Amino acid sequence: MIFVLIPVLLVLMGLVVWSLVRGIAAFLNTTRAGLERGDEGIKEMQELQNRMMFNRIKYQGLAIVVVAILLAVGGGHK
Repeated sequence: MIFVLIPVLLVLMGLVVWSLVRGIAAFLNTTRAGLERGDEGIKEMQELQNRMMFNRIKYQGLAIVVVAILLAVGGGHK
């Protein structure tokens, strides 16, 4: 079971980083989108930021659950 959960944890950690990078990129592009497309561009970038923040929190929560399972399952092994 540990051999299954560790790759799952690594994938979740990668998704956390991916969501963080996409959210930061959307934040940085907000000003440019506002200048090019007005309020619609700003709103679109803010929605992307919110989605990426929610995804990051979701993936972090799942990673914590996997770590808790790993600790519970493998905690007694030496």
